[in-house]
Amino acid sequence: MNFIQRLHRIELGNLTKFISVCDQLSLNYFLIGGSLLGAVRHKGFIPWDDDMDIGMTRNDYEQFAKYAPALLRGDHYFLQTAYSDSNYGFSYMKLLDRHTYIEEKGNVNDARKGVFIDIFPFDQIPDDPALRRSQMTDFKLLDSWIILKAGYSLIETPLRHFKADPTPAKLANLNDLKQQREQVMRQYEQEHFTNLKNLASQYAYDREILTTKESTDLIQVPFEASIQVKIPANYDAILTRMYGDYMTLPPEHQQTEKHISRLIMDNQVFQQ
Repeated sequence: MNFIQRLHRIELGNLTKFISVCDQLSLNYFLIGGSLLGAVRHKGFIPWDDDMDIGMTRNDYEQFAKYAPALLRGDHYFLQTAYSDSNYGFSYMKLLDRHTYIEEKGNVNDARKGVFIDIFPFDQIPDDPALRRSQMTDFKLLDSWIILKAGYSLIETPLRHFKADPTPAKLANLNDLKQQREQVMRQYEQEHFTNLKNLASQYAYDREILTTKESTDLIQVPFEASIQVKIPANYDAILTRMYGDYMTLPPEHQQTEKHISRLIMDNQVFQQ
């Protein structure tokens, strides 16, 4: 079993646990990005992809964040959010396998580490392009400020370990910024707009927008021949918007892992 296959096996466990909790809470989810592409094109993981992305509408996302921790208590999974881990800076949550430890490429920080799946909220966005730009500007400004204050950096340096622990005042300030960021993301949730967006998306703005119908009209497909996963029924249009001719494989030099460089589990170290 090579490095990426080992990661996939653990991530499949994370995904299975996530689906089980969603079923217990009667919540919906849908694969997005490369995970959606993998489910359609490869009937599982993209062979060289080393992460997994899941979307939830904001209401389902909040219900999961609220009730899942109690269902995970005593298990080897940890739901990492901006509030459950004070050192964690991102605006979306991760489900971590606590029996593992990882190091990521170009992402050095003090947040809790473990093989994870990413879970993104999809929020209502306005129809007016100017309002969209304003919301995205506010989000990016707060997001960048939080990542900086949380101590994220591209490389590990010896001096990073000599910094003083954050004071309660600094932690309170960081938590306040996280709450401001969330308010920006949710500022249109009481409106009746027809489009939702993953505001934390790494793709160009228009590529990861779903209609309300696309986020709720879901089908199940096989994944890695072992489980069934939910994806939008309109996956062809979604993947075409994101990738164009999505069934064609990228050039071989682009078929490489992007995130995880080192894995520790069962008292063993695995590297690419």
